[in-house]
Amino acid sequence: MIDTPEIVLTEPRHAAVIRLAIPREAIRAVMGPAIAEVMAALEAQGLAASGPVFSHHYRMDPAFFDFDVGIPVDGIVAPTGRVKEGRLPGAKAARTVYHGGYEGLGAAWGELEAWVASRELERAPDLWECYLAGPESSPDPADWRTELVQPLLG
Repeated sequence: MIDTPEIVLTEPRHAAVIRLAIPREAIRAVMGPAIAEVMAALEAQGLAASGPVFSHHYRMDPAFFDFDVGIPVDGIVAPTGRVKEGRLPGAKAARTVYHGGYEGLGAAWGELEAWVASRELERAPDLWECYLAGPESSPDPADWRTELVQPLLG
């Protein structure tokens, strides 16, 4: 389900983001439109994506998501509508890649959390997913790839 996790140092990255605070069950209804809105803002400003779409969750709650959906960029994003300048932080983190459909992400995160706990590492409250390959690249969920990044404390 996931590649062997590794400890990495991530570099901070500028991004165009929309902050969302929603009930968990609303994710399917709001994620696609938010991504489209960010992409439209980048196009209108003549900016290109410098990496894959991501979701940066500030804390994990089983019933409620508080996160940015965004796209890394090399330039500066001018605020427009809900789109603002944001970033993915630099951090020491546990990282892996999950292979499969989005419905399996919860179990994949569980595997990564177990790996972190088995090494007696302390998780930071935030985490992020980078959508490396998804429905836009293949109709077969077996071909989809999502990078999971869990920042660590200490």
